[in-house]
Amino acid sequence: MINKFSSLSSLLIALVLSACSGTTGSLPQSSPGANAITYTLPALPYSHAALEPVIDEKTMFIHHTKHHQAYIDNLNKALKDTPQAALPLNTILASVSSFPPAVRNNGGGHWNHSFFWKIMTPPQRATAPSPKLLEAINASFGSLDAFKEKFNAAATGRFGSGWAWLINTPTGLEISSTPNQDNPLMDVAEVKGTPILAVDVWEHAYYLKYQNKRADYLKEWWKVVNWDEVSKLYEGA
Repeated sequence: MINKFSSLSSLLIALVLSACSGTTGSLPQSSPGANAITYTLPALPYSHAALEPVIDEKTMFIHHTKHHQAYIDNLNKALKDTPQAALPLNTILASVSSFPPAVRNNGGGHWNHSFFWKIMTPPQRATAPSPKLLEAINASFGSLDAFKEKFNAAATGRFGSGWAWLINTPTGLEISSTPNQDNPLMDVAEVKGTPILAVDVWEHAYYLKYQNKRADYLKEWWKVVNWDEVSKLYEGA
């Protein structure tokens, strides 16, 4: 009886082990890179020449196809074969302090440029802030002209390379600037909020036409701001 019981126990154990090692009975295994997101260069909503004469065609072509593409390539490389490659970019940015510098720099570069292209439009399209956005701008800054002056000051005052932002916060609209490719969505940002407007003040954004005259670039840049898109972003924030 004892021998039969031992034999039966051994058989049951063998069956269990066999089932666990089989394909249908095995536990699901996660692997680095599973469901990974591969970032690609977004198409512009206009041609490279469409922002002339404010931003020249050559600058737009290089900025979009070379600089932005490089951020995307380096971001994909930095996330390759990691579990974090499956995370949406906004999720990564929200905790970017826990990622390597390559993810912070290139993830920010990809997000910032994708945003930047969308909030510009050919200068022939005359757009203006929606009544709701204009009311918020007036409440926060006094007037649209006063807002532009303060925004340009933030952009001009950003030492080296970076960005200036108009962001929506729980207490209203605020102007901020960030170094390099940081943005207000990142947990490392000094001022956090939802971006609705941004300007790139890296020299590659304007140097071919304006050389080192950042203030001249900023003065002209308002002619290509897509206020329709900015208003949608504000009202949807």
